[in-house]
Amino acid sequence: MVFFRSVSLLSKLRSRAVRQANLSNSVRWLQIQTSSPDMDLNSQLKDLIPEQQDRLKKLKSEHGKVQLGNITVDMVLGGMRGMTGLLWETSLLDPEEGIRFRGLSIPECQKLLPAAKPGGEPLPEGLLWLLLTGKVPTKEQVDSLSQELRSRATIPDHVYKTIEALPVTAHPMTQFATGVMALQVQSEFQKAYEKGIHKSKFWEPTYEDSLNLIAQVPIIASYVYRRMYKNGKTIPMDDSLDYGGNFAHMLGFDSPEMKELMRLYVTIHSDHEGGNVSAHTGHLVASALSDPYLSFAAALNGLAGPLHGLANQEVLLWIKSVVEECGENITKEQLKAYVWNTLNSGKVVPGFGHGVLRKTDPRYTCQREFALKHLPDDPLFQLVSKLYEVVPPILLELGKVKNPWPNVDAHSGVLLNYYGLTEARYYTVLFGVSRAIGICSQLIWDRALGLPLERPKSVTMEWLENYCKKAAA
Repeated sequence: MVFFRSVSLLSKLRSRAVRQANLSNSVRWLQIQTSSPDMDLNSQLKDLIPEQQDRLKKLKSEHGKVQLGNITVDMVLGGMRGMTGLLWETSLLDPEEGIRFRGLSIPECQKLLPAAKPGGEPLPEGLLWLLLTGKVPTKEQVDSLSQELRSRATIPDHVYKTIEALPVTAHPMTQFATGVMALQVQSEFQKAYEKGIHKSKFWEPTYEDSLNLIAQVPIIASYVYRRMYKNGKTIPMDDSLDYGGNFAHMLGFDSPEMKELMRLYVTIHSDHEGGNVSAHTGHLVASALSDPYLSFAAALNGLAGPLHGLANQEVLLWIKSVVEECGENITKEQLKAYVWNTLNSGKVVPGFGHGVLRKTDPRYTCQREFALKHLPDDPLFQLVSKLYEVVPPILLELGKVKNPWPNVDAHSGVLLNYYGLTEARYYTVLFGVSRAIGICSQLIWDRALGLPLERPKSVTMEWLENYCKKAAA
């Protein structure tokens, strides 16, 4: 989506715009700012919000009764799969193309968003700007946002004490979510709401909380990592580094390639439209006017589930089990036998399939390209490449899988493991840090657009049986 005020302005932008895919029968244009950029993200939002509020009102008044499809019993019983029921502005997931951030595919983001070095991976701050404004930022705007986030990245002592109250053996996601909850006492939204702020201004303290939270989560996440795996020896932030580079640095990894990997990782894991468990949970909790800290902590608890964010650790553990049993030089025939044994034992092959996608996840593809560039001879990467050839045909042969292709989790663990981050139990925390950018961006727009409390209707099996009997009569 893009924002423009008049036809005359659009005509001026066309020479500097990137043509977007035709979504919903419309051509979308995205502004790339190149002259006299406004460095203040907040002021840009203030300009954008009124026209988007008017757009929402018009959509509701003119098309509020238009049907978007039929709801079937299968959808009700099947986790609402395929049911359109949420407004999520920051990204859209296409079953064939994969994710688009404000209309931009991952390859387009890699090409257009500013990087730390020429030809490098996109900076997560650039994606944050894109998600909030619908505009590709300049390098100067991204640098300004990086500096602002660093200035917000302070953690009160009580947060560390709260984490320290947990056993060091507690799951990293438990410690991470606890730290986020401990931050909640500083919520600007809660303070403003208690003082009676008008609902038209809800987005302003939400913005403050959201940027504070995005700035703070890498510090909490790295603290948990260093506490669990490095004897509690923490590493302070480097004021010269960007968001992804600093996260890698605070974890204890200072190689240029690891910093580049973290920039890519955070960017591609940031948002995946609104229907996944963590994004939907954050939106649902926030719809009750819970502040961003409460909402994001709830999202993290959803992310920690084995069917969502925890899957990335399961992939690496499964791949290592293959190596332990069959060796690094396993042949494709041996690998096929191992995969069949896994499936026949009632287990799944982690890292394959997706609830929406019907093709190879482009997040997998860009990680594969990173591996081909930086670690083509790594044995685990070569094993992942063999799995890409072996697993989909087997899953297709089973005939029970709608999408046999690899997803984002199939590759990330191998990359992290190569650069020394070998603790698979921690991987979901990295996912959580990334997801703060997408969830908080949409949450700001939830408040700006005045989206209501989420309250779908539920029914019993008896109600469904009776309804179906009447429908058949």
